[in-house]
Amino acid sequence: MNGSVQLDTNPEHISEIPEIIPKNANQTAFEDRIPMIQKIAFGVGSLANQLFAAALGVFMIVLVMGLGMDPFLVGILGAVPRIFDAITDPLMGYISDNSRTRWGRRRPYIFIGAIITGVSFMLMWQIYPENGQQYNFIYFLLLSLLFYLGYTIFATPLVALGYEMSPDFHERTRIMAVSQWIGQLAWMIAPWFWVIIYEPTLYESAAIGSRNLAIWVGLICLLFGIIPAVFCKERVLPAQRTEKLSLSALGRMMSNFFNGIWQTFKCIPFVQLCSATFLVFNGFQTVAQFSFFIIVFYIFNGDQGASGTWSAWFGTVSAICTCLLVIPMITRISLKIGKRNAFIVATVISIIGYVLRWWTFEMALNEGSHWMMFISLPLMTFGIGGLFTLMMSMTADVCDLDELNTGERREGIFGAVYWWFVKLGTAIAMLMSGWVLSNIGYGRLEAIRNALTNGESLLHIPEAVNIINMLRMADIIIPSVTALLAIFVMCQYNFSETRSREVRAELEKRRGKV
Repeated sequence: MNGSVQLDTNPEHISEIPEIIPKNANQTAFEDRIPMIQKIAFGVGSLANQLFAAALGVFMIVLVMGLGMDPFLVGILGAVPRIFDAITDPLMGYISDNSRTRWGRRRPYIFIGAIITGVSFMLMWQIYPENGQQYNFIYFLLLSLLFYLGYTIFATPLVALGYEMSPDFHERTRIMAVSQWIGQLAWMIAPWFWVIIYEPTLYESAAIGSRNLAIWVGLICLLFGIIPAVFCKERVLPAQRTEKLSLSALGRMMSNFFNGIWQTFKCIPFVQLCSATFLVFNGFQTVAQFSFFIIVFYIFNGDQGASGTWSAWFGTVSAICTCLLVIPMITRISLKIGKRNAFIVATVISIIGYVLRWWTFEMALNEGSHWMMFISLPLMTFGIGGLFTLMMSMTADVCDLDELNTGERREGIFGAVYWWFVKLGTAIAMLMSGWVLSNIGYGRLEAIRNALTNGESLLHIPEAVNIINMLRMADIIIPSVTALLAIFVMCQYNFSETRSREVRAELEKRRGKV
């Protein structure tokens, strides 16, 4: 069905299907509830998805520090697969949306993609310094392209599966809450990969450590990745007309593909969700590594050895706060005041947490207890923890609106475009982070640290103090400003629970229950 369809909000029509809108708005109809085993299975798949991403951030450092590869070549190895990924994600979304198999349109790809991704991750890190930089560069590039292809085949349908598991406004939030809760385990574990790889009692070198650990990580992610393909169920869609493959059919397919992407950008609520996500995640990622530098240079006087595992604990404590505090609380708040308002509340709390970092780091330095630096973490984690719990749920709601306007279920395309914005934010954040560090004089801080005599403190050198203070200010100002901009964007978002239920009622009146 082409063109825009007017929403039928006539109360008489909506009342024809009263079971769609329960008297208690927070109740979920029995048939819309998803068994906990399926929620957990989807969450385990999300754990594999996030563990791949978290592990890559740690393992990539080994290419420079463990293998001695030129940082410029490492930059190419990081950029080229992501460009490839940006192209394949929307295409995979389109393929999954338009697939019809006896096992569904998501689960076969999740199963196959998990195997390809897990095996290629294991092989990708089987590199040896003695093979030479050129060989290792080509080997890693080819295997990483295979890895990202498998990752796209696995992750894009997985995200779409989560969007469509339930048609209920609040059940979608519960699904995403369970998924994010389990997925946060990846961020508790991954910071310790660095400690394991560089532990001399375990491995002779980082290269050996990365080769061994990659096998375990790849195997675990493979097994976790196939679980949603086995245990989750898909909603059965109406039959779709197919045509034989030909040049004209291929042309129409490509035309529909690009038109589908364009249609997602015409959906204003979806663009608002993507924009807010881009802003919050971009701000977070830009300063993500600043905590490490502040801990090392401000708390431990530039001594990486003395800083020990504190940076790893910083990431682990953040993930624990997200699991135990943020996700349960935000889920409950969203049931009371709505998803948009819950997002605004969570983002405001995170800004308070970012501002408090100035004093928590000072207390950690002056009070003699390094644990004091973690005081603001419970507040800060409301930003990212609330973001993905709520945004994933709201994107699922918007897919209903898109079906009303286009007559198609296109969760795959929406998921691919949404995560394209996330990846774009990550890429820009990496550039911004480097630009900020360069402009505040981080390189000069390293030089000052190397010139220190025994017992001398960086905090007694005015130039070093100025650089550290600018680093700490950037650590607060950048994520706070982007969060405020995201709040402004979401204040314009008006796809409420009432409207969501009206859209669902109109859809089920038109084509029956899915």
